[in-house]
Amino acid sequence: MTFNYSVLILLVATFSTNVLADEKEAGFFDFDALTESANSADWDATLPWKLPKGYSQEVVSDESALNIYGNGCTDWPDMNTVNESGVSAGRYLYRTHEVWLGSDPVKYPCAPSYDRVGAAVSVVDLKTGETKILANKLDWTAIDGIRWTPWATLVFAEETTGGRFFELILNDDLMSGTVITRPAVGFMTHEGIEVADDGTIYTVDEYWGQSVGCDDVKPCGGGIYKFVADEFGDLSAGDLYMLKVIGDDGVGRGEWVGPIDAMNVRLSGAKLGGTSYQRPEDIELIGDVLYIAVTEGSQNKSGKQKYDGRVIAVDLRSMNVTNFVKPGMNVLVEIAKPGEKGFQTGFDNPDNLAESPDGRLIIIEDNSPSDIWVAEKDKNGDGAADDVRLFASLSDPKAEGTGIYFGIDPKRMFVSIQHSAKEDGDGTWVITKD
Repeated sequence: MTFNYSVLILLVATFSTNVLADEKEAGFFDFDALTESANSADWDATLPWKLPKGYSQEVVSDESALNIYGNGCTDWPDMNTVNESGVSAGRYLYRTHEVWLGSDPVKYPCAPSYDRVGAAVSVVDLKTGETKILANKLDWTAIDGIRWTPWATLVFAEETTGGRFFELILNDDLMSGTVITRPAVGFMTHEGIEVADDGTIYTVDEYWGQSVGCDDVKPCGGGIYKFVADEFGDLSAGDLYMLKVIGDDGVGRGEWVGPIDAMNVRLSGAKLGGTSYQRPEDIELIGDVLYIAVTEGSQNKSGKQKYDGRVIAVDLRSMNVTNFVKPGMNVLVEIAKPGEKGFQTGFDNPDNLAESPDGRLIIIEDNSPSDIWVAEKDKNGDGAADDVRLFASLSDPKAEGTGIYFGIDPKRMFVSIQHSAKEDGDGTWVITKD
């Protein structure tokens, strides 16, 4: 009998290709969705996340490794990124610390500690565990979004009125560097930052643009912006634009208007018809689609939200703007709290976004309980996620989950916990697919 090895090789190769394709499609989020959010009555400070079967959690760095503010004052770790390129790509985790300066020391006992140190950026060597302050200044407040750039620097910004945008030029050790303020990118209430491969910077203004406005102008602020540098990788000069959408409630046909005044982005953008949202907090680019977490819904005539926040999608090719995830549309509305009568797990106050290794959108809530949702891809082309599933939920009764992020390892998702009910319980965790 003659055995045809070429046929065997072809069969094995075909089988392997199909298996790999299936694994890539399933990826990290091949899971059985949770049916209910976490109940704070079940809180275990060592295992704060309620997870599906097949996943584990552990601390990457908490206040036992680095206690920036001391005296039981929470470190407020917020957004995460790693060095995404270079020889040691993925080794260093960079985190912002969202402490606010100038608070009333009677009402907020930690205010003096924050004022003495200022908001900060920290770094964790994921190989050795070494954790240290990378940069801080006494006048920095509410440092929030952070990203690795294609030219191997860090950008981060302040989440406060007139917040500044910074770039950190790292030294060779990747655990120290020099910070430069980049006014051309715009002064606003920065939270989410995205940096495209072509160098375009996308930002959002976390502001109640529809209801509060500015200088007696409504709507004003709360916009979505892009910065185009004059030269790739040089943020010292360039043009800033604001998204304008023709349609009801900020969805419809979009265009970028500008250039606008980087020193007064809200009013200058409003004068050109830029669209205002209610607290856009984070921004994520996946392929040619820009996703924005808008934490609050538009208000009715009595000042109440029509819905509990949403995620919109901007197709950068067609400039079509749609509701990608919205409670009551493709995900349940949250009713009451776990343990209360009539409780229903649902979607409320979307805050931070991340891209999964297989290109899905991950959403975490600024809410209690703080849930993590997986939005499936829009395969039918209607501009909305085909399904939205509950992946994880935080049981800590006072904390908020934030900073969801995948680094180089597709089986590890970073997520921070801030203002924990446990003293010195703030930190960054990693959720791993077993």
